[in-house]
Amino acid sequence: MEFLVLTKVGGILGPFATVLGVIMDWLFQLTSIFGIQNIGLCIILFTLVTKLLMFPLTLKQQKSSKLMSVMQPEIQAVQAKYKGKTDQESMRRQNVEVQAVYEKYGTSMTGGCIQLVIQMPILFALYQVIYQIPAYVPSVKRVFENVVTAIGSLNVNHVETLKQFATDNKINLTRVHDMSTSNGMVDFLYQLNPTQWNQLQDLFPSVKDVIATNAAQIAHMNSFLGINLASTPSSVIFPAGGGFHFSLAILIPVFAGVSQWFSARLMTVNQAQPQKAGDEGNAMAQSMKMMNTVMPLMSVFFCFTFPAGIGIYWIASSVFQIIQQLAVNRHLNRIDMDEMIKKNVEKANAKRAKKGLPPQRVSHNATANLKNLQAAAEKEEADLDVKKEKIKEQVKASNDYYSKDSSNPNSLSSKARMVQKFNEKQK
Repeated sequence: MEFLVLTKVGGILGPFATVLGVIMDWLFQLTSIFGIQNIGLCIILFTLVTKLLMFPLTLKQQKSSKLMSVMQPEIQAVQAKYKGKTDQESMRRQNVEVQAVYEKYGTSMTGGCIQLVIQMPILFALYQVIYQIPAYVPSVKRVFENVVTAIGSLNVNHVETLKQFATDNKINLTRVHDMSTSNGMVDFLYQLNPTQWNQLQDLFPSVKDVIATNAAQIAHMNSFLGINLASTPSSVIFPAGGGFHFSLAILIPVFAGVSQWFSARLMTVNQAQPQKAGDEGNAMAQSMKMMNTVMPLMSVFFCFTFPAGIGIYWIASSVFQIIQQLAVNRHLNRIDMDEMIKKNVEKANAKRAKKGLPPQRVSHNATANLKNLQAAAEKEEADLDVKKEKIKEQVKASNDYYSKDSSNPNSLSSKARMVQKFNEKQK
């Protein structure tokens, strides 16, 4: 199955990417009204709009994380209670007690995951739109199509010519679905830098003027702070001819890593932190610390090897995330947790009521099950204590019986009498 349908992504991401493309096209047209046609600015505005649209989901997910940090000590206490017990009955009891904790706070085990699941296809679609802007933004695509139409009108095998051109310039064709189509040609042309656009004019001299006119407009749209958004920072800093060329593009992966690190630090404020002592708690803490270090480093690597447009989006996303997270943290610090828990319980009871069950039945059943299990556990413990005490008394009585006539229990004569008494007792 092909992942790409012409220049657009297919499958479940397709509808999301199409809608996001429409939003970005509106933004491009809006900035064009003020005489600004710049893809970099559109990417920043696009990131801001998508952050605002996804803010309700983000806030809900952050509230779940905050609630989980409150619940975590109780959950860990239950887990500690059944630590090392792997039998079926113990596992069942542990699940019931953990579920009772969740119901006590009016949430569920999947409460914080639903928002993330909803956001995932939107985030993946965002990358597709930024990665293939001309495919989703008709206002940008029209400029490229002017060049495609001019080259396609020539009585030459332009596909083979362009493939050889790509080979000579080490242009990656994995992003190009089919260069014989108009969409495939647009994908190819979107990757060219200003120098390659000049070479393309010499390759098709009969339409040189058309290419030059549109190339100038494309260079203007694709230039952000002197950086070509279609080029990768790695190809700019280390050009194909060899050597090192300093460029502001090097700041993209650096800023991406720093902003990602700071954003990750802010997000962990409301997340449940491992409270357990010992190896398990240390392992969880080390894992979280490693993730907060590895993710920014991955941002640096990706933004170094991906087109600069992706890096601009990554930085803008992290910066807006930092601003948003500061506001969210301040809001959550003012929230009355008891009031939030009360509202959660009311919502959970309302959902149960829609199923025809009394609202109180949720907590009642959980409490009843928990009390029954606790009573059974206490009875089992009490029976075990009685059994231990009985064995202790039997051992004491046996020792008293065999040693009552002996002044020195360790002597050979005493041990001989103990054997004699034992035989008599058995008879």
